[in-house]
Amino acid sequence: GDFMKYAMHIAYSDINPYEVIRVVSEKCIEIRKMKGEKNPDFKPEFVAGGFSAVCINQGDQEWIITSDESAPVIRIRANKKLGWADKYGQKFVLRDKPVKYYDYNF
Repeated sequence: GDFMKYAMHIAYSDINPYEVIRVVSEKCIEIRKMKGEKNPDFKPEFVAGGFSAVCINQGDQEWIITSDESAPVIRIRANKKLGWADKYGQKFVLRDKPVKYYDYNF
């Protein structure tokens, strides 16, 4: 079938983008972490609260996401319980666009 071009690693409330490098089979794909640089126009705004401060505009964050040729290629597999996951059990979701998200409030 048609595969999405990107895989997002979901780490608690953070999201990190990977690109699909090669489709090995229906249940196995090779992916590589992408670079995510904060758009210099995005300035986190913090207000007092939580453990230290709460970022009130994190939903507006923008990232400039590019390929990273130096990153290692890893394999993720389709798993009945986890969905897509690597050999360490880290979960991934497939998307047609790369997404990066950093939870400033976690």
